[in-house]
Amino acid sequence: MRKLSQTDRWRAGCGESRTSGSERGMEKRTLGATRSVPTLRALRSGKTFIMGAGLVALTLPGILACSGVTESSGVINSNAAPAENRTAMDNSSKTETTDLIDSRLVSANTRFGFKLFSEVASRNAGKNVLISPSSVALALAMTYNGADGETRQAISRGLELNQMSLEEANRANLQLKSALEKADPKVQLQIANSLWARREVRFRPDFLERNKEFYGAEVTELDFNDPNSPAAINDWVSRKTNGKIERIVDLIDRDSILFLINAIYFKGKWTAEFKKEETREDNFTTADGRQKRHPMMSQSGKYDYFDGKKFQAVSLPYGDRRLSMYIFLPAKGSTLAELQKSLTAENWEKWMDEFDQTPGDIVVPRFRVEYEVELNDALASLGMGVAFDPDRANFSKMVQGNEQVAIKKVKHKTFAEVNEEGTEAAAATSVEVTVTSV
Repeated sequence: MRKLSQTDRWRAGCGESRTSGSERGMEKRTLGATRSVPTLRALRSGKTFIMGAGLVALTLPGILACSGVTESSGVINSNAAPAENRTAMDNSSKTETTDLIDSRLVSANTRFGFKLFSEVASRNAGKNVLISPSSVALALAMTYNGADGETRQAISRGLELNQMSLEEANRANLQLKSALEKADPKVQLQIANSLWARREVRFRPDFLERNKEFYGAEVTELDFNDPNSPAAINDWVSRKTNGKIERIVDLIDRDSILFLINAIYFKGKWTAEFKKEETREDNFTTADGRQKRHPMMSQSGKYDYFDGKKFQAVSLPYGDRRLSMYIFLPAKGSTLAELQKSLTAENWEKWMDEFDQTPGDIVVPRFRVEYEVELNDALASLGMGVAFDPDRANFSKMVQGNEQVAIKKVKHKTFAEVNEEGTEAAAATSVEVTVTSV
């Protein structure tokens, strides 16, 4: 592995940090490319790692994924998987609960996460993207329990669960949820699920019970004709995300019969917090050449670092180092789009073995970002199109009677804030099911 050069420094970022900056002896950098700068020789064989526009960051393997062009990019992910099976849904170390986790689910979540991120990013070229693959996967896993026939097979393929039965996937998700929430005593990670059902619709008892048993889902019957029903759902989401996501449902359509909702909240302090007195205003340069002053946090130390052929990456741990944020920055001559294309489950597993402790300085922008997206098209591209088809969808394991139902909308919202103390993030996913014929 190539060591950090003595004279290089570079920037990367995520969120509202819209630019990449310059200091004495440092060349300006636009999004998607980095340039070596012959400055800062304070640390022996060290490098200054300055994060800004044009990067992809992976924090807590699986919880959130962020990528940006004008502002910045990052990914927040988090799963307690065995160290030997590190993936984008893994932690950096093994916990007591990891032995219980089915590695097939860990691998499936990793593949799904990277594929979903790629689909969303490609459909939002030139824009910031911030998604939580874990939140989406859990909401769809609950929905999966009501599918049958071709629809069940399509959701299974889309979630990369081909090697697992429905029961195995359910039990593995229960184990993973427990492991994640206990991954690090110094990190707050809460995962909540709920079903909001139209009162007059008869749902299959086994469908409701499986979601209660394996996903801890709260099941509530509502009068969907009551204009206050959306507020009840949104209040639950707000409480479960500590007020970071206040609304996931705007209106309830007259044909809507069910909302399956996941909410995730994360708050973790850096293992080595940034000193607020070291934060300084600095220039950030956008991809179109505009500059903006932005507060930049800085510190020195030893960091897990990887210098790839077309990117550089660093790991910033939280708490007891069981969860980390991985930040990737395109190398000189490469672009953010090229980096995003290389983000696959296969490459991720290879890269995790290449990180090595390296002394250096890091400069990271404070940022706060919110994102919202409808995922119907992206999920259809991953093979789940039949679940949205009013004529072909089969959710006979969900409802009793002759009603034909289908997924109407998968809505996803995220929030992330990074500061001197650490990271606070939240995500919510709503799967809206509607009657298509009686």
